[in-house]
Amino acid sequence: MAGRIPREFIDDLIARSDVVDVIDSRVKLKKAGKNYQACCPFHNEKTPSFTVSQDKQFYHCFGCGAHGNVLSFLMEYDRLEFVEAVEELARSHGLEVPREASNRPVMTDQQRAQRDTDYQLMDQVAKFFQHQLKRHEKGSQAIEYLKQRGLSGEIVKQWEIGYAPDAWDAILSTFGRNDATVRQLLDLKLITQNDAGKRYDFFRDRIMFPIRDKRGRVVGFGGRVMGDGGPKYLNSPETRLFHKGHELYGFYQARQNNRKLDNVVVVEGYMDVVALSQYGLNNAVAALGTATTPEHLHLLMRNTDTIVCCYDGDRAGREAAWRALENALSIMKDGITLRFLFLPDGEDPDTMVRKEGTEAFQARLHKAMPLSQFFFDHLLKTHDVGSAEGKAALKAQAIPMIETVPGENQQQLLMEALSKHTGEYDRYQLARDMASARNQHAKPNQQAKFEQQQKTKTTPLRTLIKLLVEYPYLASQETSVQPEVLVDSGISGLPLLLDVHTYCREHPQASSALLLEYFRDHPQIKQIGKLLQMESLTVSEKYDPLKAYRDSFAMLVDWMVKSRMETLISRSRVGGLSNEEKQELALLIKSQQ
Repeated sequence: MAGRIPREFIDDLIARSDVVDVIDSRVKLKKAGKNYQACCPFHNEKTPSFTVSQDKQFYHCFGCGAHGNVLSFLMEYDRLEFVEAVEELARSHGLEVPREASNRPVMTDQQRAQRDTDYQLMDQVAKFFQHQLKRHEKGSQAIEYLKQRGLSGEIVKQWEIGYAPDAWDAILSTFGRNDATVRQLLDLKLITQNDAGKRYDFFRDRIMFPIRDKRGRVVGFGGRVMGDGGPKYLNSPETRLFHKGHELYGFYQARQNNRKLDNVVVVEGYMDVVALSQYGLNNAVAALGTATTPEHLHLLMRNTDTIVCCYDGDRAGREAAWRALENALSIMKDGITLRFLFLPDGEDPDTMVRKEGTEAFQARLHKAMPLSQFFFDHLLKTHDVGSAEGKAALKAQAIPMIETVPGENQQQLLMEALSKHTGEYDRYQLARDMASARNQHAKPNQQAKFEQQQKTKTTPLRTLIKLLVEYPYLASQETSVQPEVLVDSGISGLPLLLDVHTYCREHPQASSALLLEYFRDHPQIKQIGKLLQMESLTVSEKYDPLKAYRDSFAMLVDWMVKSRMETLISRSRVGGLSNEEKQELALLIKSQQ
């Protein structure tokens, strides 16, 4: 990738697109007044609550809260990453996606063409293996092996499982038509070459599992022996397409089979993923001959809130689980749940689900061990907290690891658990209570009062932000509304209002869709989403957004004035006021008359 996509191109792309056309091509919309409606594609419902505004170029579901612009919809509905959604939308307009200059080398047209032919060749080889399963003379043995493993013909077809013939040159002779293709086969590790220069197929006499990336393109293969010879599993080596530390077998299929991934089960092998899917569990993925890496976990955390790592209960399984936990700590955000399930000795998910069935296996998943429990279970095996030295050693190892956790709540829970294991919970709780009391004491009464008001469904501040989201032109049209005057008011949520107002003032022609795109990575984007869940402000034809905008700002200013008056009056009763403060109070009182 040559660099970032220019913001101007993304804005132009959104402006060129009609969110109604894009959504209607995937979800049938019906006209409802000025807007369009449908049953929400992101949750089950019988009465339409999914609304698409052509004027504002965004969609919103009042049922589940899903909202966004045309790019957000492509990401959610077509299960694409942001860059992929931009490329897909650009392709629909016949546009090439430009890239800003970066330190990374720019992909040339020749390299881009090479990449495309690489994907084509990998797909052709995957189809070749599938064909060999049905047509090769030893294919029947491979089919019999799959039957013995309990796989149905339907599931074998669904996962595109194939067979690599027991020959030295099946791939080489079929696809090595010229020197360039032979070089490509070598680069993609479909064939290999020994020191004597002899070339031969990399996979031979194995059950073949095509490995697809998150966009569904074949990037590598996994081959399993049917007998006892050679390594049990053999994965494609690293290539320009395949990086095993970044890919998860079954991830593409899991996203295709689940509109929303409520949870993902990480298992150890291909057969586990396939077997679980045959029993209706279409949310399993497997690392490819490596530990679960930070890149794997980042990928999963972007797509689900709950990850269950399922391992064998032996020493190797627990060591693999601990490596996964170590990799997860530094990226554990609040809202993410990571659990660990250890199966009985000699069992794996494949054998377990066949023995006890789907419901029993799901029950195991629901009872999986929380991260905090596994974390301390593991550490307590090497530290004896029955002694002062053991407690000190436990703290010395645990605290640096806990401090890497970015989620404040996650970190706090782990520290609390550590205090219990070291017998210091009362001291820990006292310190927390004292800090909380100091914070409460430092908070002005008026601020606490205002924050309580903010918890109600609608407030002047929330109304202002929502109005700006729906009508960005208000910021430049009504110059008397200047949120900057509220900077020292202590109003909770004011920074978001200032950010939104600044954007709208600087982009008077922006649409709601462009505003949402600009704030996609803003730390308060969830708050904007919550505001969109409030009942629509445009409840009637007579509704005047400009008047509501002025009135809401006037209410905030009035609140700030009254708050300042109360502060000055209270101060005058205790220690008196300076001449400047007396003048200020007089002016404030006069403004209220």
